[in-house]
Amino acid sequence: MIDKFMIIPQYIFHEMLAHCRAGYPNEACGILAGKCNEVSRIYKMTNTEKSSVNYFMDSKEQFQVMKDIRANNIKMLAIFHSHPSSAAYPSAKDISLAFYEDSVYIIVSLMDKEPVTKAFSIKGGDIKEVEVVVK
Repeated sequence: MIDKFMIIPQYIFHEMLAHCRAGYPNEACGILAGKCNEVSRIYKMTNTEKSSVNYFMDSKEQFQVMKDIRANNIKMLAIFHSHPSSAAYPSAKDISLAFYEDSVYIIVSLMDKEPVTKAFSIKGGDIKEVEVVVK
């Protein structure tokens, strides 16, 4: 479990932001995987909801990603999605859908000129911010 901080290589962080911007005005989503608290891979997912306030990952893509994660002996560290017009903080729906307690939930807010990225541990409705370290 990642409680304090998550390390994301700069190129993956920028890829995540680019994916979120490309999805605008809808929410974009994806998965970050790696070992311990260090991300080594990004999986840019399709938001099947095509919505500016919701996201739902394509189940076939998600199945392939989970197979790839297992095959590479890494684990899912984070689920990311964008908030096109709201703050980088979990919505009530985000909290209710936070099924992976061992994963961090990263939200990229696109409401200002520059994206704001924050990460959270969500367990049983309890939200704790997790520091994102971009290296």
